[in-house]
Amino acid sequence: MPAKTAPRAHASLRPLDAAHARWARGFWGDVHTRTRDVTIPGIWGSLSDPATSPGLRNFRLAAGLEKGAHVGPPFMDGDFYKWFEAAVARLETDPDAGLEERLEQLAALIASVQRDDGYLHTPTFIAERHAEDVVALADRFNFETYNLGHLITAGVRHWQVTGSETLLVAAKKAASFLEDLATNKPVELARSAICPSHYMAVIELHRATGEDRYLELAESFVRVRDAFDEGGDDNQDRLPVREQTTVAGHAVRANYLYAGLADLVAETGDEPLQAVLERLWDDVVQTKLYLTGGCGALYDGASPDGHPWQGEISRVHQAYGRPFQLPNTTAHAESCANIGMIFWSERMLALTGDARYADVMEQIAFNSLLASISLAGSQYFYTNALRQVRDLPYDLRRPGDTGQEIVPTPPPSDERLRQTYLSCFCCPPNIARTLARFHERAASIADDGLYVHLYGGSDLDVTDASGGRLALREDGDHPWGERLTFTVTAAEGAIPVHLRIPGWSAGVTLTVNGEQRAVSEPGTYTRIEHPWRVGDVIELVLPMPIRVLRGHRLAEEITNQVAIQRGPVVYCLESADLTDGVLLEQAAFRRGSALTPVETEIGGVRVIAVETELTVLPAGEASALYDDLDDAPLSSIPVRLIPYFAWGNRGAGEMSVWLPVVW
Repeated sequence: MPAKTAPRAHASLRPLDAAHARWARGFWGDVHTRTRDVTIPGIWGSLSDPATSPGLRNFRLAAGLEKGAHVGPPFMDGDFYKWFEAAVARLETDPDAGLEERLEQLAALIASVQRDDGYLHTPTFIAERHAEDVVALADRFNFETYNLGHLITAGVRHWQVTGSETLLVAAKKAASFLEDLATNKPVELARSAICPSHYMAVIELHRATGEDRYLELAESFVRVRDAFDEGGDDNQDRLPVREQTTVAGHAVRANYLYAGLADLVAETGDEPLQAVLERLWDDVVQTKLYLTGGCGALYDGASPDGHPWQGEISRVHQAYGRPFQLPNTTAHAESCANIGMIFWSERMLALTGDARYADVMEQIAFNSLLASISLAGSQYFYTNALRQVRDLPYDLRRPGDTGQEIVPTPPPSDERLRQTYLSCFCCPPNIARTLARFHERAASIADDGLYVHLYGGSDLDVTDASGGRLALREDGDHPWGERLTFTVTAAEGAIPVHLRIPGWSAGVTLTVNGEQRAVSEPGTYTRIEHPWRVGDVIELVLPMPIRVLRGHRLAEEITNQVAIQRGPVVYCLESADLTDGVLLEQAAFRRGSALTPVETEIGGVRVIAVETELTVLPAGEASALYDDLDDAPLSSIPVRLIPYFAWGNRGAGEMSVWLPVVW
């Protein structure tokens, strides 16, 4: 079988595959089971049903097995490859002969369509079968390089897990096509480098094969991008990457680009480029990241700093806005952008070993990532608002990456619900592959020991360079309970353990076999050295006081408002939990109100809610733009706040993360 551990010469932390890390129980164990049993097969049901999706049929049309026209967005091929990657991850954690055979058949179908030079794009091939005059890379919004990047990633993963070279050969041919572009058609390559999944992909191919040509190809992507003089902020190609100081433009494209550049740094040790990435990451986290971990606040923005002349200011789609520009009702925060921030953060974590990157991974995972999929695991959000209100006088679009309206008119905004299938289907398979591979984010191995990043029910089993071994079983009720235990189930030697002390925590305690140990500051890793024996127990207690948070003074939309967070989980108020007759806009939090965690269920899923009393503000005149302040006495009502990730699972209704605060 292929090697599982890829080289990362300049990264301090190395990821673990399913043989060495998995979510076996607890919170993330339940998510893993749901992803395996519901999400992955459900998405296949959509992609393989021509009455629902053209995903599979487009490949059959391109292969000449059926007759018809291409249907769907030009990036549908990439969405199909992302599902393929998710299914491969499911094979790695839970082998299934039937699924393995299906994937091999699909790999053969995909490979049969590919052109000899490595180009593969079903819209082009189907058009050619209809004798239409089409030219590859003629339109940057055809997403050819995006599709090829996901093909390469899927091919590498399929080979690593199954040993089959069917799709790996296709991946190598796709990389050869990109090499030819970089050498002979650099302008076409730069122009078409939309949503650059191919940066991460070719480095994965380098790591899997050991061939330096693929690393050199990744470096050529940067050179081509830097030399491109037709770019703009939308695609992060207005400035050479080393001159960028703030993150602007399309959030998915930005996060994918910077994740790919972090991969490049891990192989080359390019310290100046790493410094650029650290600065850009800080810009997002300190000024542009939602409390829920959402990225890319604006449906449609502009590039006001990209050019001094008004006539040259360009439209920016699904955009990072200005610092602290974080609208709530119209928040975009596309699911793919939030996932891209996980990709970027985990790579920065590997480079630096700095726990703040794991803190952000956790922030996204427990909030915006899980909110993007229903509690049942079968329906999805494209955008992830922090507030939903009734009777908006405009529709909130769910656009595709092209900026074109390619989905049916959405229901009224007060009925925004997750959907099983979206015509712009990039997010569901991205959610699936992220969750299917989430075990890879539980922990890492380094020269100085085992680093545990995320909590929620893992089994870890690692071996160091000297042959020492350590296996740990995590038990607890994270993120609801405070106490976590790690029991040693196998040990040879004394591999140090580094446990992340979350940035949100305070008063953390740690014991080894009941003996108190010192704990480092929040937002760091605590190193534990011990001559491990089977049965040893590490106990980590993470107190979870309920925090009342406020925003930066420049974040205008949340001025004089607060949000509730317990541990890593952000809470929201849903209209289903309001007293009859009380409207969402009347609900306000009174400073000093008691906040009590309580166990409940939503959609059959156990969660910890927070009970409190809210002040009821006067309703005001519903149709008036401005109205006199009512001086009627204020009343209070008991309410229950629920985890943000659980909203929208009880039918249509209103919701808000941020609430006005009264004194």
